[in-house]
Amino acid sequence: MPNQPRPVSDENAPPHKGRIGAVDLIPALHNSQTKLAVQEQKVADYVKDHLNEISSMTIGDLAERCSVSKPTVVRFCRSLGCEGFRDFKLRLAQNVAVSAQYLYRNAGDESSDANSAIDQVLGALFATLDVMRGQIDTERLEKARDACLDRRQILFAGIGGGSSLVAQEASNRFFRLGIPSFFVNDSYVLQMRAAALRPEDVLFLVSASGEADAIVSAAEVANGYGATTISITKPNTRLADISKIALLTELPEDSDIYKPTASRYAHLAIVDALAMTVAQEMTDETKENLRRIRASLTAYHGRTGPQPLGD
Repeated sequence: MPNQPRPVSDENAPPHKGRIGAVDLIPALHNSQTKLAVQEQKVADYVKDHLNEISSMTIGDLAERCSVSKPTVVRFCRSLGCEGFRDFKLRLAQNVAVSAQYLYRNAGDESSDANSAIDQVLGALFATLDVMRGQIDTERLEKARDACLDRRQILFAGIGGGSSLVAQEASNRFFRLGIPSFFVNDSYVLQMRAAALRPEDVLFLVSASGEADAIVSAAEVANGYGATTISITKPNTRLADISKIALLTELPEDSDIYKPTASRYAHLAIVDALAMTVAQEMTDETKENLRRIRASLTAYHGRTGPQPLGD
């Protein structure tokens, strides 16, 4: 007896050749008109208008509401790159959860003038720095200072926008003091560099979440080879637990989606405070290094007035 075609179900439907992709289902739903069959588009239209209700529905519920068959719902899910209806529900729920503040208008959406924008940014900055000042453990900061003084080199690392920026600036701060300092923001290079560290080296990691796999993995590798791991991160995270010296802050994030995060300023302030304490412990070497930098810049551009040291 010839093989009979298997019915299309949530479990055994073949992959749809024209998948849109399921990384972010919200735009996929809104841009589906030219990619879905007519019956599947009926499902898409219903889902767009009932985002918060889908997670509690069965495949039969959704099919009935859209006046389509269950196989049509499964084909719709697969057209969006999902394995089936259960996978679609899970991904949609995740998308809605993280996208809610962007999907629904709030009081912060109104336009503001430049004066108001400056005041809002500065207000968030002052508030965040005040929280950080109350949380930072100065004894740990002193331990980090001592580790940076007693080292061969410091490798600074951060993955992602804010943390990468802070780590790069930290490297920029410490090389001026005469300390060999390097910066990495590539996850693969970070694993290799961590494996090349020695007991007399420091790996300085910045992670706002404390859960970035590349950062945690690098700390594990560096610890295994005896290097000193220092981190700026959140308490009760994998990075905080594995770091030999953890500078911990639990900083609030503003609910206004248009306002840049202020936590990076707090992390930069910690870096500056640490660099200052290190510089004050090695004043002779620091002064000579800073003098050389100023002299080289003066020779380069000819200006002798007060100016930042290469910032």
